[in-house]
Amino acid sequence: MSTLEKTLLTGKLIEDEATLRTTFAGCSDVLFHSFRTACQTTALCVYCVGLCDTDRLERHVLGPLMEMKRNAEPTQVPMASSKTILALSQAVQAVMEGQALILIDGEVPGTLYPLYQVPSRTPEEPAAESTVRGSRDGFTESLSTNLSLLRMRIKTPALKLQMRTMGEYTGTQVTLAYLEGIIDPKLLQEIEARLAELKVQDVLESQYIEEGIIDQRFSPFPQMIATERPDVVTANLLEGKFALLIDGTPFSLIAPVTLFSMLQSPEDYYQNMFMSVFVRWLRYIFYALSLLLPSAYVAITTFHQEMVPTVLLLSIAKAREEIPFPALVEALIMEISFEALREAGIRLPKQVGAAVSIVGALIIGQAATTAGIVSAPMIIIVAITGIASFMIPRYAASIAARLLRFPIMLMAGTLGLIGVMLGVILIVIHLSSLRSFGTPYLSPATPTSAQKLKDVWWRPTQENKSR
Repeated sequence: MSTLEKTLLTGKLIEDEATLRTTFAGCSDVLFHSFRTACQTTALCVYCVGLCDTDRLERHVLGPLMEMKRNAEPTQVPMASSKTILALSQAVQAVMEGQALILIDGEVPGTLYPLYQVPSRTPEEPAAESTVRGSRDGFTESLSTNLSLLRMRIKTPALKLQMRTMGEYTGTQVTLAYLEGIIDPKLLQEIEARLAELKVQDVLESQYIEEGIIDQRFSPFPQMIATERPDVVTANLLEGKFALLIDGTPFSLIAPVTLFSMLQSPEDYYQNMFMSVFVRWLRYIFYALSLLLPSAYVAITTFHQEMVPTVLLLSIAKAREEIPFPALVEALIMEISFEALREAGIRLPKQVGAAVSIVGALIIGQAATTAGIVSAPMIIIVAITGIASFMIPRYAASIAARLLRFPIMLMAGTLGLIGVMLGVILIVIHLSSLRSFGTPYLSPATPTSAQKLKDVWWRPTQENKSR
């Protein structure tokens, strides 16, 4: 493609056709159709089978060209969205996207007709982001469909959509969405600069772009929200953030984000305020449990037995008296097994995935307890930890807790609660230095903003939120 960037259409149909045929050599799905217009001018139509709607091409382009009046211009076809091009690289890219290219002998600019016929599915509720109350539609793999879902919710010209092409081979369309007048101009300049500097060979999913524009690539904590829900994108745009919508994937990217925004759900604003606050605090507590509960159990049972009530300590000791492994090894065995079952349930077909996860957990847990490999209290701890990780609304945020759980367990097994506290301190130091497009990851807690903290510890009403 790079050799064609400076090549222009010559207006000589024989030369342009030869160049295009050389470029598309071996592409059996790209067809060249030569015909004569009503003015007896030689013309060429180039299109890609499967991506271009041939019925509309015949009715709205080829038919009028061959039947137009003698006094009409050869390139005048009644189609409002057509456009002319001069660069050969633009012509190649357009054909690969599903547009029809018309070249007429003696006419220098070529004409493109957007007759897309890209296979797509209808918007449906995202399986990974289900909701009790709220919209049931979700993004699809079609960028035009996703943009229409966004426009349907934000009916103002202040919603700006900047489109660009990324990926040398894939030529993927990427759209930057933001609300003019709400987004910080410095943030807008920053994301535009990062996208302009990003050089990627292929873009098959939003993660390809996310890794290239985030602040710290090697942090386990996500610095952008990936979502399939249009209402989530809409809500974040109204808060002054930006979104990236990528053709070919239903997942859009939102930034900047904070740790607290990763633990909040859009459904918090769709239900009763007091219930939302209760669930939000429950989510915060269980996020901490998903990260620290196994480590705390290992540290206490190994080094700090005096912290456990006597009756409970005797019960735990009785359950572990025949276990051949220390608490650390026992926890690692169960946690790794649980993660394996979780991944197996995701990768297997939906019809059997859930059954395998549940039955596998029950059978392995019961068998491990009967065989004396692990104790019953450890199974309870791992089960609570697994449930806690499922309460996190953002899958990427739960991944960070799942990854960090293992090094903290190792520190707990060697240093006790001192190791747990050391792990927490290291995580807080990392989060304090982490930025998401210039926004501190722990804001508004630090740096403290009393006004924004209302939406962290409490769920304000829509009236107060608008103020």
